[in-house]
Amino acid sequence: MSDITNEIKKRRTFAIISHPDAGKTTLTEKFLLYGGAINQAGSVKGKATAKHAVSDWMEIEKERGISVTSSVLQFNYGGFCINILDTPGHQDFSEDTYRTLMAADSAVMVIDASKGVEAQTRKLFKVCVMRHIPIFTFINKMDRDAMDTFELLDDIEKELGIATCPVNWPIGSGKAFKGVYDRQKKKWSCSPIPKKEQRWARYRRSRKRIRCFPK
Repeated sequence: MSDITNEIKKRRTFAIISHPDAGKTTLTEKFLLYGGAINQAGSVKGKATAKHAVSDWMEIEKERGISVTSSVLQFNYGGFCINILDTPGHQDFSEDTYRTLMAADSAVMVIDASKGVEAQTRKLFKVCVMRHIPIFTFINKMDRDAMDTFELLDDIEKELGIATCPVNWPIGSGKAFKGVYDRQKKKWSCSPIPKKEQRWARYRRSRKRIRCFPK
């Protein structure tokens, strides 16, 4: 019995919810990558030569870049057994999402930084509240043209009726985005350029040093 109890204590099961195209599946891939479950993160609606997202296993998901069914992905990290429930974001598949949330201990709510709280996010948030599921909000796509950080926090509080308490604070946004500041640890971090992108970055920098004269 003690072995079963220890196994239960080690498990962490959470669902990822969002409006379509907020970056839910991409975030799932990053969890798998940094958790050591995969060596390369796949892409949503990947090209013929690119790797598809692990959770997008159906052909229609690979072709259209949408999640049609819920997927459970498990890996070990930090002494815990992590279960990620990747749910469909489109409203046509909401029933599957509602059923999946019954198995979740908590939820990560993904919000597009350029759009704020969207319709499907509100619906799924209400389901989590009704079932007393703790929610951690992740604001995605800060490296694109995004709303002001304070506007995003106000939007979350106004639309969802909850108080916000940022754990990480973005350093810049859009093209000026540099990384995040951990308010608890009082440290900031910037992600290095992926190796496959470093060659392209060096090429672009070298092009800036080349002077072009008109004929």
